[in-house]
Amino acid sequence: MLRRSLENRDAQTRQLQDAVTNVEKHFGELCQIFAAYVRKTARLRDKADLLVNEINVYASTETPHLKQGLKNFADEFAKLQDYRQAEVERLEAKVVEPLKAYGTIVKMKRDDLKATLTAKNREAKQLSQLERTRQRNPSDRHIIAETELQRATMDATRTTRHLEETIDNFEKQKIKDIKNIFSEFITIEMLFHGKALEVYTAAYQNIQKIDEDEDLEVFRNSLYPQDYSSRLDIVRANSKSPLQRSLSAKCVSGTGQIATCRLRKDQQADDDEDDEDLDVTEEDQF
Repeated sequence: MLRRSLENRDAQTRQLQDAVTNVEKHFGELCQIFAAYVRKTARLRDKADLLVNEINVYASTETPHLKQGLKNFADEFAKLQDYRQAEVERLEAKVVEPLKAYGTIVKMKRDDLKATLTAKNREAKQLSQLERTRQRNPSDRHIIAETELQRATMDATRTTRHLEETIDNFEKQKIKDIKNIFSEFITIEMLFHGKALEVYTAAYQNIQKIDEDEDLEVFRNSLYPQDYSSRLDIVRANSKSPLQRSLSAKCVSGTGQIATCRLRKDQQADDDEDDEDLDVTEEDQF
């Protein structure tokens, strides 16, 4: 009967040991993955800061409306990185650290298991010793062995009960911690993404407010100054072919010659009229 009870406690101890080992394995994996998640988020924040700087540098080289729109976008995006920084800090404190703490907790539970196993081994040793004593000397010596066995059994039973209570509390706390850790993770992510939605909405509106026509007009004015039309005439004149310039010159020269011929003809007509008037006068005198 004692041996059956001892075997039952051994099976119970192995089950408790398996539970602790399971928590140690999976909580360790969760801790590593969550820590990597936080590091990736922090690196994303750093890359976003570089992006904000580059947007500001580029915006300073652009036309007024585009410049203002990009700067407003960069300001909103920088604000989002402040929220991301808060997200990183909260995840580290509310998720990673509690999981990391389970390394110490599991170590303490293993110490409890070790003490229980030591007591059970002592009990098993006393039981074996009692059986050997009974077989060899069926005298009063087995009474002493039985007393030692009872003492070892009581010690093992007390240690087992303490371990059962400890593991029961451990299991209860584990479930509670899992709920809290994942609830904190979800809450932190929801807060960040809620703020991100607000910031991205404002950033989108700033980009949409960029006046394309106004900026295009500014660009054209910078490309074509106010005296553009006069310069264009000069360019057009200089761009004529030699044949076109020769024809233009001949037209000008021909126009001048026609005017000169007409002037000469007019002067000759006036002279003829004067001569006729002089002849008429002389005839009248005679």
